[in-house]
Amino acid sequence: MSTAHALAVDDAAPGDDAAHADGGHHEHAHGLTDLGYVKVAIFLAVLTGMEVSLTYVHIGAFFMPILLILMVVKFVTVVSYFMHLKFDNKIFSWLFYSGLILALGVYLAALCTFQFFAGN
Repeated sequence: MSTAHALAVDDAAPGDDAAHADGGHHEHAHGLTDLGYVKVAIFLAVLTGMEVSLTYVHIGAFFMPILLILMVVKFVTVVSYFMHLKFDNKIFSWLFYSGLILALGVYLAALCTFQFFAGN
C-alpha cells in the first residue's frame, strides 16, 4: 500500500465512502448472504413450477384464485428480498404493497366485468 493511499484512507471521515473507493473493504449489512439469495431463488423456482403444473391439472374454479395467490406470494418475495424492501424504510414497503393491492383489485374487477368467474 502506498503512503499516499494510507494517508487518504486514514484521513477519511467515518462513514465516508472515499476510503472504500479503491480497494477498501466495505461491510454491507443490507440484504442477504449469497446462500440466502440462492434459497430465495429456489423458492421462487418452486412457485413457478407450481404455477406451470397447475395448467396441466384441471382443478375447476380454484384455478384462478390459486394462481392469484401464488402471484402475490412471488411478488412479495421478489420485492422483499431482491429489491431489499424487507431491509429498507417501511414507507417503501407501503408504496409497493399498496400498488399490489390496487393492481390486484383492478385485475379482479376486470375479470368480473368480463364474467370470467361465471364458468361459461
